[in-house]
Amino acid sequence: MLSRRARIAALALTLLAIGAGGVGARCLSVGQARCSLDTLLHGAPDLDVPYAVTRPEAVAAMLDLAEVGPGDHVIDLGTGDGRIAIAAAERGATALGIDIDPVLVAEARGKAREAGVAARTRFLAQDLFETPLGDADVVTMFLLPEVNQRLRPRLLAELRPGAHVVSHAFAMGAWQPDGEARVGGSRLYHWVVPAQVAGRWTLRDAAGEHALVLRQAFQRLEGSLANARLTEGRVRGEQIAFDAGGRRYSGMVSGERMRGEDWEAVRTEAQSSPATSFHQR
Repeated sequence: MLSRRARIAALALTLLAIGAGGVGARCLSVGQARCSLDTLLHGAPDLDVPYAVTRPEAVAAMLDLAEVGPGDHVIDLGTGDGRIAIAAAERGATALGIDIDPVLVAEARGKAREAGVAARTRFLAQDLFETPLGDADVVTMFLLPEVNQRLRPRLLAELRPGAHVVSHAFAMGAWQPDGEARVGGSRLYHWVVPAQVAGRWTLRDAAGEHALVLRQAFQRLEGSLANARLTEGRVRGEQIAFDAGGRRYSGMVSGERMRGEDWEAVRTEAQSSPATSFHQR
């Protein structure tokens, strides 16, 4: 069996040979291929993804999807030459770019200085799987499907509800995007990290006190309120909404409490491992 480095090198060589016209890596027509054979083959760190740049129009669209602006903190995983982090800093955000390739990290630092945003950017040569994510308002990435899938549990567990995740080219499997965009040949996916609300709650409204049971698969909700089945249940960041008993409930989640205009709920029992599919109950 080929090593990971050999597989990535073979993939990069194949894609370069056909002019980046295939599907399946960052050396695709969705970005301009810049896979360094020296990086892939000669003593560099093991790469999870061969490097290709993201076109400026796709960079702008990714940041637009996440509404990046002053006060935001962006973490760009697999940052390459740092263009996404630099563009975020040019919008007034702070940005951390992560890449395992120290040559690319040095290039990114130089480009940040040239752009006049070195004070608002930081670039580290380290493994993206060992990078803390909890202080990010936005995480951007141009990786591979298998890498996205490995990152998915950490994104959901570490990022605050309402944080944004934007991926160039590849989705997150069962975690369906909240939005998508296409820019030229680039497909972009956008998620808003949902609050974790699965469990048992006591809901109080004008009619009294009721048992609320919520089952959660990413941003989708099922369950029951008293004897009524929940429908149209969704959670987007800290915003929650569902139908039950002939009315619509909508409100905000804050830890173990939820509150709407004329109702509130307190969680009495959390579900420790939310489902990834309602068919897995």
